[in-house]
Amino acid sequence: MSKEKIVLAYSGGLDTSVILTWLIEKYDCEVIAVCCNAGQREDFNAIEEKALATGASKAYTVDIREEFITDYIYPTLKASAVYENDYLLGTAMARPLMAKKLVEIALKEDSFMIAHGCTGKGNDQVRFETTIKALNPAMQIIAPWRTWDFQSREDLIDYANKYDIPIAQTAAKIYSRDENIWHMSHEGGNLENPWNEHNPDIHMLSLTPEAAPDIPSYVTITFEKGLPVAVDDKELDPIQILTQLNTVGSKNGVGTIDIIENRLVGMKSRGVYETPGGTILFQAHKSLEKLILDRDTIS
Repeated sequence: MSKEKIVLAYSGGLDTSVILTWLIEKYDCEVIAVCCNAGQREDFNAIEEKALATGASKAYTVDIREEFITDYIYPTLKASAVYENDYLLGTAMARPLMAKKLVEIALKEDSFMIAHGCTGKGNDQVRFETTIKALNPAMQIIAPWRTWDFQSREDLIDYANKYDIPIAQTAAKIYSRDENIWHMSHEGGNLENPWNEHNPDIHMLSLTPEAAPDIPSYVTITFEKGLPVAVDDKELDPIQILTQLNTVGSKNGVGTIDIIENRLVGMKSRGVYETPGGTILFQAHKSLEKLILDRDTIS
């Protein structure tokens, strides 16, 4: 008799690496690992190899970058959407598209179980699960963080060491990060204490303003119908536009914020967000609106 198949949203990081092994141990199942390329700087071949070496029966990498930009980022940009005056929604926009791809692969693989690594305290569990259920109500969702006995990422590190699961995290380097072509987020670690000033060493994309050049960089963005189509008078595709603006913003220390936000479940959460290219686009679009729209439309 063939084993049940569980499709896992897989990144190759601490949580999903442990979850992959845990699912096999608990459910005696096949695990199909799905990693979405949303523009994060990763070696996707290495992630696939790690998934297979950790026990996955199959490993997929799905390139969602262009769809992410055109169908999710751009509509959000046109709406000038920003959460609680600061957060440009980098993670929030990406999750529904990732969930869509999980459902597509689950149906392709004749699986009706999808697992994710979202905690029971955050917003991602809602983003994934509402999308999955909207697209296919028959899907069973497995959320290990809500059911297993592990209480912390330190517990996951111990489990990974016990089962020889290769991980990059240590007890001293335990930030939870999420990266895509729009932004990078940092949570956990000493950020859990709001009194602690965040250490600039955690930055993965941008220089601090102190380390950035004293001479300004100039960039010209061309918009058509509210969407960017060119940078410095050169027409580019959506991926190229954000990539170039990320480069300009990063080296000039643009777009890093340290904020406390309200989660859907009612908790407060602290995050450091780096959004260099996204901040440039958002501010440019906002300035364009002020230039061409009347007061009633803007308000």
